[in-house]
Amino acid sequence: MWHNISRIARYPVPIRLGVFILILLLLWLPIAIPIYLVGLDPNTVSILTMLLLYGEFILLLRWWGKRVYHQPQILQHYGLVRTRDNWLDLLRGLVIGVVLVFSLFLVEGWLGWLVWLPSTGFLPRIVLEGLVVAIAVGFAEELLFRGWLLDELLRDYRFHRALWINATLFALLHFIKPLPDILRTLPQFPALVVLGLTLVWARMRKNRLGLPIGLHAGLIWGYYIINVGQLTQYSGQVPDWITGVDRNPLAGVMGLFFLGVLALWVRRK
Repeated sequence: MWHNISRIARYPVPIRLGVFILILLLLWLPIAIPIYLVGLDPNTVSILTMLLLYGEFILLLRWWGKRVYHQPQILQHYGLVRTRDNWLDLLRGLVIGVVLVFSLFLVEGWLGWLVWLPSTGFLPRIVLEGLVVAIAVGFAEELLFRGWLLDELLRDYRFHRALWINATLFALLHFIKPLPDILRTLPQFPALVVLGLTLVWARMRKNRLGLPIGLHAGLIWGYYIINVGQLTQYSGQVPDWITGVDRNPLAGVMGLFFLGVLALWVRRK
């Protein structure tokens, strides 16, 4: 039985990805569907089902590594290691991400494109809440994209091809939403591709996930503090395509420029 499963390792990468996703859905749907049907609050349902999905994803990764690739420590192979250096990488990435976001907004404020406001909420709570959300999202997306997906691509393709496929899929999967929302937020697609490239380079820099998780989380954290805390208000002196559609810096020229600077710095490193 295990011999037949290990044959999956010899399949082309699109088939391997499809098999993995199919197994994950078969494990998730029988439990997720009843949760949707019990009539809970939509936010509660979304949180429960996503936690369930990601918990099963991690368990399946362990099984996948052991049975398909004969690598019982597959998470460590992906770069998820509990070492002092990896924790320091995460901390450095977190600081760099937050500084980059606040630098963007400070420059826009200096140019007169926005004004800074006192927070309308309890700022320490927003900062702590944002950190938890950012670390959770950064960890989840980096293990998925720069861990599992990148590893699968690199087993079949050269680095340059795997790099661009990974970054493009990362951007595309952020557009699983209704068509009107896709069209409205389409300007953020180039920035998401650049961010995907940056995070792959960060992952390959030392073959660890600490830096990409930190960078990803830092960007989310900085934006969360400013957005949820309502610390800024745009002056309307320039169009949204410069500062960001829907107040999203990724959907504007300035956000793309700052991400480009980060990408060049990480690439040179």
